[in-house]
Amino acid sequence: QVHLVESGGGLVQAGGSLRLSCAASGRTFSSYTIHWYRQAPGKERELVAAISSGGSTYYADSVKGRFSISRDNAKNTVYLQMNSLKPEDTAVYYCNAGNYWGQGTQVTVSS
Repeated sequence: QVHLVESGGGLVQAGGSLRLSCAASGRTFSSYTIHWYRQAPGKERELVAAISSGGSTYYADSVKGRFSISRDNAKNTVYLQMNSLKPEDTAVYYCNAGNYWGQGTQVTVSS
């Protein structure tokens, strides 16, 4: 069983930065690939970034060079550093591990 809690969302101006955190409970956290998804109003949920248990990373083309994913297994936490934010990054951001999802955190980027 893994329980995920996202935090760090908020309102920021275009060009600004936010760092999202995904804190997890569960002893097997370090073995999971962790994904960050986002869902904007009226759109489907899309994969933004992922990090494997070994530290390999994936980024969607839309965020490459602006977002950075990292993990601290000692703290059972995954981070998503988001820089140079754009209005089109506005969405609810969700953390995922296997079949487990967090409740999401809202990110709003104003122009």
